[in-house]
Amino acid sequence: MVQDYGVEVMLDRNVYLVDVVKETRGRVLKLDKIEGGKLWKGIDTLIFNTWHWWNRRGPSQRWDYIQVGTQIYKDMDRMVAFERALVTWAGWVDANVDPIKTNLFFQGISPSHYNGTLWSEPRAKGCAAETQPVSGSTYPGGLPPAVTVVKRVLSKMRTPVELLDITTLSLLRKDGHPSKYGLGGQQMGMDCSHWCLAGVPDTWNQILYHLLFFQN
Repeated sequence: MVQDYGVEVMLDRNVYLVDVVKETRGRVLKLDKIEGGKLWKGIDTLIFNTWHWWNRRGPSQRWDYIQVGTQIYKDMDRMVAFERALVTWAGWVDANVDPIKTNLFFQGISPSHYNGTLWSEPRAKGCAAETQPVSGSTYPGGLPPAVTVVKRVLSKMRTPVELLDITTLSLLRKDGHPSKYGLGGQQMGMDCSHWCLAGVPDTWNQILYHLLFFQN
């Protein structure tokens, strides 16, 4: 609670938006269930975000199986799973959120920079030693496919959701990641998916502030 302003901020770290349930077989990612959505009801401003964790594999993957209806899968096309989960989320929003009472935002896809060929530097080792943004206003590698999925799902919703479309401006900032100085500063790997602070996310926040200010 920010007492001076009477504002309370809550972070619900549900990285898939849909449910992950512990069962006897293991952790099950349920693409058509959002029981956790009960925490989102009655809130004045909701800002949703997902994608960062959808391609994780190995120890950092937070589920063991995927369930759609009664069907159980060990794995599936991650983009297909992502869209199915977003459709479930969109249905929950349409059924449970009154846009007159609640400001609704969806933060767009936050990109990574591991493949230098996407910004026309094939010899680049991820974001290591990058000190300058991509020149110009167009990213050579184009937008991630997840952007198309998000925009497609939002376009079919009855409830209006404001897209914080931060992908292109973030794609241009190949210099904005912690690189070898990330991951707790242990220099154990290359972090080209998270962002330095202060840095790119401050621009995202300025866009959000602008939209909140003019909506109200």
